[in-house]
Amino acid sequence: MTTWGFIGSGNIGSTVARLAINAGHDVVMSNSRGPETLADLVGELGDQARAGTAAEAARAGDVVVVTIPLKNYRDVPAEELAGKTVIDTMNYYPERDGQITELDSQATTTSELLQAHLPSSKVVKGFNNIFFQHLRDLPRPSGSADRSALAIAGDDAEAKQTVTKLLDELGYDTVDLGPLSEGWRTQNGTSAYGLMYAADEQDWTAGAKPADTATVANRAAAAQRA
Repeated sequence: MTTWGFIGSGNIGSTVARLAINAGHDVVMSNSRGPETLADLVGELGDQARAGTAAEAARAGDVVVVTIPLKNYRDVPAEELAGKTVIDTMNYYPERDGQITELDSQATTTSELLQAHLPSSKVVKGFNNIFFQHLRDLPRPSGSADRSALAIAGDDAEAKQTVTKLLDELGYDTVDLGPLSEGWRTQNGTSAYGLMYAADEQDWTAGAKPADTATVANRAAAAQRA
């Protein structure tokens, strides 16, 4: 059994937490407003969930999901995450995050920013290019003909193996894009951002459709930076 820590408990964080619990894992949820504000979510998630501070979630997690607005990435506790596998779901939205020069110039990527902030952690990009309702609805048992895949990127091979195993337990195959520097291939604005999971590309709330490893890999390979 794995304990997942969550720094951020919004749509993606709470959806991944539900999938983890369905797979038999424990979760520790946190947000920027304090554990007491997560009482309803933890009550809904059940006995395998508890709330804590970001530092507590970081310490408790065997794997920790960072799913907060990118502008707040420097608030992620570094000491508590030393040596741990960290899944980064963050995307860059300048209208929300403000202009970040290194990203505007394409000198780096969102996950590389987080990795620089967490030099002793093993950051893996994941969950950033799928709408939370699609993430909720598309898990399938291993070997299913209609199983979907999720893309990851990372610089540490062992960490990527860990995440691949966990995604399999959650109900997804994995497409490995390579190092963190390739994580841009699934960022917002690319052909691999969300569309292949949407039953209606004009209305993402209208349902989900499976996207297998070949579909995800091809979309990522075809991605172009603006």
